[in-house]
Amino acid sequence: MVVKKNGLKETYNESKILRSLAVACSKRPVSSEQMNSIATEITDMVKNNFKREISSTAIGEHIMERLRKLDKVAYVRFASVYKDFTDPKLFAEEVDKIS
Repeated sequence: MVVKKNGLKETYNESKILRSLAVACSKRPVSSEQMNSIATEITDMVKNNFKREISSTAIGEHIMERLRKLDKVAYVRFASVYKDFTDPKLFAEEVDKIS
């Protein structure tokens, strides 16, 4: 089960990971094989390291770690949605971290 930020729980679904990656990597030089590799890695992490529950935060942090190394624009796209920036200064600080 995945524990969402609002406390709700839902069944882990790899296709949601792939959809998020597809949006973040749209029109970027990231292949479907690379996106599938990230999704598979996360699925394996969930299966091997968590018995019953994992937070969506842990999943999101792992995705951001992988995207930061793979494609900085895709990372910023994903982080902007994942971190739900409410202040442009916070967003700018996040971009500065990868520059």
